[in-house]
Amino acid sequence: MGNDEVVDKHGNAETMDSAWLSRLAEQGGGDAKSHLKAVAKVLGLPLSSEKVASALDSKLQILPSCQRKSFLVPKNKTIPGTDEKLAAPENDCIYLVGNSLGLQPVRTRQLVIEELDKWAELGVNGHWTGDRAWMPIDEHVIEKSAAVVGALKSEVAVMNSLTVNLHLLFVSFYRPEGKRRKIMYEAGCFGSDYFAFESQARLHGLDPKEVLMPVQARPGEEALRTEDVVDAIKAAGDSLATFCFGTVQYYTGELFDVATITKAVQSVGAKALWDCAHAAGNADLKLHDWGVDGACWCNYKYLNSGPGAIAGFFVHERHHNRGLPLLAGWWGQKQATRFDMAHVWKPEADASAWRLSNPPVLQTVSLLASLEVFARTSMSELRGRSMLLTAYLELLVLGLSHPSISVITPSEPHKRGCQLSIKFSEDRMCDTTFQALERRGVVVDHRKPNVIRVAPAPLYNTFIDVWRFYVAFGEALDEACGAPAAKRAKA
Repeated sequence: MGNDEVVDKHGNAETMDSAWLSRLAEQGGGDAKSHLKAVAKVLGLPLSSEKVASALDSKLQILPSCQRKSFLVPKNKTIPGTDEKLAAPENDCIYLVGNSLGLQPVRTRQLVIEELDKWAELGVNGHWTGDRAWMPIDEHVIEKSAAVVGALKSEVAVMNSLTVNLHLLFVSFYRPEGKRRKIMYEAGCFGSDYFAFESQARLHGLDPKEVLMPVQARPGEEALRTEDVVDAIKAAGDSLATFCFGTVQYYTGELFDVATITKAVQSVGAKALWDCAHAAGNADLKLHDWGVDGACWCNYKYLNSGPGAIAGFFVHERHHNRGLPLLAGWWGQKQATRFDMAHVWKPEADASAWRLSNPPVLQTVSLLASLEVFARTSMSELRGRSMLLTAYLELLVLGLSHPSISVITPSEPHKRGCQLSIKFSEDRMCDTTFQALERRGVVVDHRKPNVIRVAPAPLYNTFIDVWRFYVAFGEALDEACGAPAAKRAKA
């Protein structure tokens, strides 16, 4: 078997190329762990060996789905809390928190400075002048955004922030009438989503306690089962007005079966909305093909557009130009008549009708810098790479066999994104381990109760990153249990 080959389940050698990664993703990633173990076996080494991680990187980092050189990785010396005795100051930190804020693309600074220079040199004339005139600046990111989320260009707008866009979707798709007034959501949803649901109920003069329908996981389980969600939808029946879940659950990392759940929602006459904050740029979404009514996402996580970045918005084409109620603004007006200033509403005939104001230029070109990197690969190839990275992370973490931790993210690759949520048996152990990781130059995040989230973003994270985390995590666990800190990290 060659250095760039693996063996499939039939014993045939396959080249680990872009097409192979895409097939792995399309088949649900079920063979990801066996492929990783096969590489270690060929090398005659345990999976936990650094040489295995290096071998995997040598096979896969030359493919378009690995774009690490296109991003700026912070050094240990700039990360707060890092101990130079445990993490060499000039080394890259171990950045596994793209689920919270993605890394800065190398080209972002150049694009932003170009627009600042244009502002300085042209003033207001920048709205109409140059290759990226400000008036239609979002046209440079809409088609590329649509490709990332599996949508038609006409179905996507780039505007506002995530929760604003969620409210705009509810204005159009939450129209309580008679018995049909319930909002169904995941019981453990992100707080901002919950506040949106609650306030939308109140906006219609309804009592949130009577309207909101949380779906709980089974006792003793963290993840929601698809069949339980579908059963809840069927039970709600014609009382259900709007369904809204996070596509990837922020706490557990579970990726929901969007197609199956959306079909169930629409079968009872309700509308299916999805918050794709943790899914856009992470999972291989097919918003158009799945028939989703509406969706929104932020662009600062896996889409690497900077803190507080401009957000994404989706409305399926079947709802376009149908007179849906919406909050109107002049940027939703037809471009040809926008500056007539007449008080006559003539909206665009696609998702652009939901736009309110002209897009912020600096945020838009920050998004463009990242989307240009995504355009070098495909979401299917990227997803295949992600499945391998997270499977490798899971195998190494479980190999530690530590009694204080458990992985609450589904083990099946098709039921999760890149994030792995590690739950601790107690607060103290979680907090102490997190602090010990910080001292070792590991950047992850902590979510209550008792979870450390680790997210190897496939566009820039490597197998060596994952291996370095594994070493640091083992040391951090030992330190949290009372062992003295190592004089220096092993990597």
